[in-house]
Amino acid sequence: MENNLAWPEDPAHIGRVHPVSMRILLTTFGTRGDLNPYLAIAGGLAARGHEPVVATHEYWRADVESEGLAFRPVRPDAHPEDKELFARAMHPRWGPAVVLREMVLPALRESHADTFAAASDADAIVSHPLSLAAPIVAAERGLPWISTVLAPLSFFSRHDFPVLGPLPHAWRLYGIPGVVSLVVRTMRSVTRSWTRPVRQLREELGLPPGGDPLQEGQHSPLRTLALFSRVLADPQPDWPKSTRVTGFAFRDAPSEDEPDARRLEAFLVAGPPPVVFTLGSSAVNVAGRFYDESLAAARRLGRRAVLLVGDEGVNRISPSLHDDAIAIARAPHRALFPRAAAIVHHGGIGTLAEGLRSGRPMLVVPWSHDQPDNARRAARLGVARVLSSGRYRAARAAAALEELLDDPVCAARAGEVSRIVREEDGVSAACEEIATAVRG
Repeated sequence: MENNLAWPEDPAHIGRVHPVSMRILLTTFGTRGDLNPYLAIAGGLAARGHEPVVATHEYWRADVESEGLAFRPVRPDAHPEDKELFARAMHPRWGPAVVLREMVLPALRESHADTFAAASDADAIVSHPLSLAAPIVAAERGLPWISTVLAPLSFFSRHDFPVLGPLPHAWRLYGIPGVVSLVVRTMRSVTRSWTRPVRQLREELGLPPGGDPLQEGQHSPLRTLALFSRVLADPQPDWPKSTRVTGFAFRDAPSEDEPDARRLEAFLVAGPPPVVFTLGSSAVNVAGRFYDESLAAARRLGRRAVLLVGDEGVNRISPSLHDDAIAIARAPHRALFPRAAAIVHHGGIGTLAEGLRSGRPMLVVPWSHDQPDNARRAARLGVARVLSSGRYRAARAAAALEELLDDPVCAARAGEVSRIVREEDGVSAACEEIATAVRG
């Protein structure tokens, strides 16, 4: 692409004279859990008279447009029904490498072209951590760039270092002098070769190299929005100075499946609160025997169970279901979780956020990516126990659930955390920060 522009030293701070209404491009990448916060913020911006545009995989077009929002497709068109790719993307050790090296970076130039076109009439860009083309386009077009993170892991703080999927037990060694520095140096050494395409594209466009797009380079010096609650992480000295913690950006959408909603309501009112088992929108595709073991665990405890098993054909329950259990594709967590006795889930940040808001104790069974770190933070809060996906069997799950359900301290703490999370308004805070940052 021909470059005829003179690049400012710090393009993230370049803005325009904006009218009251601004056109904000929000880019995201991944599953429904990656989409929902940006739909929520886009809805908040629209309610304030702005013109949000959501740019992501073509697969999510209908979801975006059903909210009355403008949509722009950005490659790659990652497809949740590609079960083989999803299985590798959710591998406990190699999943992050698969996502970056097989999905994100090979499509960088296509993503760049699509994002550049989508930003043609934008006043600012808000980016997901894996929207690697977004800061490049912001610099090209001289647009204000606001970055976001969905979970504390993205900051890689040396003062509050995360649990890493490839090294799930290394956090026990973090107190030993030099261990965290060694892990950071190793990570940088390994990932630098992966992100070479980003540096090459920036060089071709005449842009300065920028920081490592998987480390400091993913954060905008103008504004970085931490779209999670302070109960999960306090700001650290080595977080970007531009960081603002907004609270979770909840998307309180209506139920999508009316027949399932009626069946679920009938089940809920027919007996005591059930244990809810869910793997969100990511790990549900690699569930293995999770739901069979979950049903067996609930029956060991004499508890009713709600199993959110994903779309038809994704997961089949081997044992027969009786009046003690129901299996449905999905349900709105905001409505279901508060009616549960406990929640068993994978630790995805969206599901965890709803669990914290619900005030119910949780058993977290992490697979990959940010999930092991989210799980440890929930346990550190005193609202959850953690059981690795590799060790998830009925007997262990039942024992952990029995501890949770019999622990009044955990129940009280879950209620306290719920009150804090409910008092936050992540959508409003994010919208205000975006408007303030763009207008300067």
